[in-house]
Amino acid sequence: MQTYSPKDFKHLLGLTGLSDVLLTNHFTLYEGYVTNTNKLIELLGSKEIGTPEYSELQRRFGWEWNGMRMHELYFGNMTKESSPLKDGMLKEKIEKTYNSFENWEKNFLGLGAMRGIGWVVLAHDTEKDELMNVWVNEHDLGHLVGTTPILVMDVFEHAYMLDYGIKKAGYLETFSRSINWTAAEERLSKK
Repeated sequence: MQTYSPKDFKHLLGLTGLSDVLLTNHFTLYEGYVTNTNKLIELLGSKEIGTPEYSELQRRFGWEWNGMRMHELYFGNMTKESSPLKDGMLKEKIEKTYNSFENWEKNFLGLGAMRGIGWVVLAHDTEKDELMNVWVNEHDLGHLVGTTPILVMDVFEHAYMLDYGIKKAGYLETFSRSINWTAAEERLSKK
């Protein structure tokens, strides 16, 4: 199995509403997931399948891998030059499911406002070709099989507390203004 290199998201520095200190800390956290994913790949290759050591490393792998990938999706669907969602397939599917973009946004940000740590994901059910907002509790808990993440919002405390304290609503507004809708549209069209 190959190893992975962290992606560079420094182009997000200077994003209005998130300090460079918060973003730099968050990038470092993400880089830790990449490092630990690589370490687990190496360790799994050196252990015998069926041993307790192998089993525990395999259990941990999903946490580190998904931590790496979820952060890549999150940072990848943010931009400093946000613009509204344009007419197209993504907007049509959102409006079909939620009756309006505003209803979808209220639902998506409402999930983000819930108590707890996790992720909010606009997911595409590839079998029914429908969209749904879902809560993913931990990196490795709550993902819906058969869906593709289209838009990902990190709602672990490290994503906002340095800048917003316990006032998560300010972070949710900042995220909403910083969505890279082009990236989200591209994820939907890759199906």
